[in-house]
Amino acid sequence: MAAESRAEDLTLVQAVQDGLHTEMERDDDVVVMGEDVGQNGGVFRATEGLYDEFGENRVIDTPLAESGIVGTAIGMAAYGMRPIPEIQFLGFIYPAFDQIVSHAARLRTRSRGRFTCPLVVRAPYGGGIRAPEHHSESTEAMFVHQPGLQVVIPSTPHDAKGLLASAVRSPDPVIFLEPKLIYRAFREEVPADSYTVPIGEAAVRREGSDISVYTWGAMTRPTLEAAENLAGEIDVEVVDLRTVSPLDEETIVDSFKKTGRAAVVHEAPKTGGLGAEITATLQEEALLYQEAPVERITGFDTPFPLYALEDYYLPEPARIEDGIRNAVGF
Repeated sequence: MAAESRAEDLTLVQAVQDGLHTEMERDDDVVVMGEDVGQNGGVFRATEGLYDEFGENRVIDTPLAESGIVGTAIGMAAYGMRPIPEIQFLGFIYPAFDQIVSHAARLRTRSRGRFTCPLVVRAPYGGGIRAPEHHSESTEAMFVHQPGLQVVIPSTPHDAKGLLASAVRSPDPVIFLEPKLIYRAFREEVPADSYTVPIGEAAVRREGSDISVYTWGAMTRPTLEAAENLAGEIDVEVVDLRTVSPLDEETIVDSFKKTGRAAVVHEAPKTGGLGAEITATLQEEALLYQEAPVERITGFDTPFPLYALEDYYLPEPARIEDGIRNAVGF
């Protein structure tokens, strides 16, 4: 990891913009492409200023065609460039799903290592901002299921910039999901210089001895709030996965061996969500340490609701606290 010197207080979306700028400055093969990413600076202004700095050949406004955006990026990546296509919302990515899973994820295997596919597909994801239909999905498990893809979800500005740098420099495709609920929710010191945060390493955000709670993205903050609210009653360890593919199984299992109880918090629907994969991992690797069933505190098995029901759908501190009490009180 590079030495960290100067730092700025940035929001998460500013850290993404800073990370894009830093990587484009470092490597002329890095290009940004997508709908309105150029002069308009992106729907959330994550690419603001890049067009003026690097020009239309490296910050490319595309048609409204997700399959075309990602398909073009795959061709660019196969021939040595490092494209960063932006999909405006994760719920719009499905037209490009075939390109991602049938081509980007398989290129190394299909070519027997002759080609790799170093691209980063960026997409804001998740709910809580009162957006219309198809703007609030949390379908990261769909991409985790595909061999050949890395799936990264930062929860802090510092991690957003460092993980983005690691993703851009990776020889293989990365799905980089940005929790838009916390795009501007808080600020954090972010080094102005280039640095990386390793893909595949979780972070223990809070040490505890009674229960391990695993989470990522926007759910990290309410989980930490719930843990603090329970202080004195239950000593909660909070593990922010940061990368959901590959999972940091070592950190996950080591935490569980210490506490013997676990809960998983995610805003995606419960069925087929990553909570099930984490639960299975704990069963396989640490069954004899288990003191209680693993609690899953998640969104519901419904389409993401509109407006008035958003706050009920998303796990919030009180529901997380109840889930933790259930696990500990078993």
